[in-house]
Amino acid sequence: MLVKNEMKLQIPSRSSNESFARVAIASFFAQLDPTVDEIADIKTAVSEAVTNSIVHAYKNQIGTIFIHAKILDDSKVYIRIRDKGCGIEDIDQAMEPMFTTCKTGERAGLGFAVMESFMDKLRVTSKPGKGTTVVLIKTLKKRI
Repeated sequence: MLVKNEMKLQIPSRSSNESFARVAIASFFAQLDPTVDEIADIKTAVSEAVTNSIVHAYKNQIGTIFIHAKILDDSKVYIRIRDKGCGIEDIDQAMEPMFTTCKTGERAGLGFAVMESFMDKLRVTSKPGKGTTVVLIKTLKKRI
């Protein structure tokens, strides 16, 4: 795939930066003239991935969230969100709807299901103690 444009962003895992990540990604992909629904889907998926890093990967500490976004040929968007947090022991279990490691009952355990429903492809890789990488891919409708 040919990379037409790309950006990289590093943010501290503070909850206030979740909305910044959403807006930064939306602004970057605005050059493709996406529909309102397409940009909403992308923003929601990014929000879920960043929130997972904030809440689960770094728990009660501040770490770095790495975001790499690319515009590929054929109006395809690629987003990689990576952390160096605690990692995920069992990815298959973590991707099950309603599964959460949050013991307080504040979390619904739907983050990966939401990402999967709004994007064309979702890939999650993780190593306990090393961190997690989420790759989101979506093909936007071509404009005439």
